[in-house]
Amino acid sequence: MKEKDGSSTRGILHATAGRDKFALSRFEPGPLLEPFIEHYWTIHFDVHPETPYSQTVLSYPNVHLVFEHDDLGRRALLYGIPKQPFVRKLRGVGRVLGVKFRAGGFYPFWQRDVSLLTGATVKASEVFGSVADEWKHAVLDAGDDAAMARQAEIALSTRLPERDAQAELAARIVQDVMDYRDIIRVEQMSERTGLSIRQLQRLFRKYVGVTPKWVIKRFRLQETALRLEWDKSAQWAELAVQLGYFDQAHFIKDFKSVLGLSPAEYRKGSDIL
Repeated sequence: MKEKDGSSTRGILHATAGRDKFALSRFEPGPLLEPFIEHYWTIHFDVHPETPYSQTVLSYPNVHLVFEHDDLGRRALLYGIPKQPFVRKLRGVGRVLGVKFRAGGFYPFWQRDVSLLTGATVKASEVFGSVADEWKHAVLDAGDDAAMARQAEIALSTRLPERDAQAELAARIVQDVMDYRDIIRVEQMSERTGLSIRQLQRLFRKYVGVTPKWVIKRFRLQETALRLEWDKSAQWAELAVQLGYFDQAHFIKDFKSVLGLSPAEYRKGSDIL
């Protein structure tokens, strides 16, 4: 199983502070599952039970299938796209293997509107049946990180769905929003794709699980947060104008909804690291 190149802490808020609390790795899917899965990820942690550590993970337009083993036992869960930043409290010793589906990539497995999962966490068995419990043990007993990812790949390969052109269209549009920072309005997305705003909304509700506006706002504000964290000369008021915000109160409200902190609080936290 090939380990994925690039920053392994993308989406982890203030990840530097947690380096002595957990270890994170990512692995690429094989060619059969590559159209559906962005990557597999693993986390190991060892935190004294009397001093738990809370880690905030930013919300992205992706569904995750997660196999967890900690002091509370073993679980196989499906996490829909969170409406707010996801806060995970690490306590004791644990390990996790996650499957990050591409935007649109979970729909072919489920065949239902992905928006029905948004903001929800359900048992994996509710989607994949009782075999999900067998997958859980196979993954968590596999050994090292690469072996865990390989077992997840084997499991999902037994449920390999047909490729869905509309799901892959949704994935390409989401990738464009991530890659092109000048996309700050749904109207621009509509112009680039040739789809009406209403068509985009239907496509995203069914295949992605959130609205086009949600995706644009998340990517642009998360990029702004990274600028604030790594470029100490950056001014959040100027960045807000670049994103089309002319009402600072509106910008602060949206920033807090995405990052869980105001721009000033976020920068203060970055300065502490």
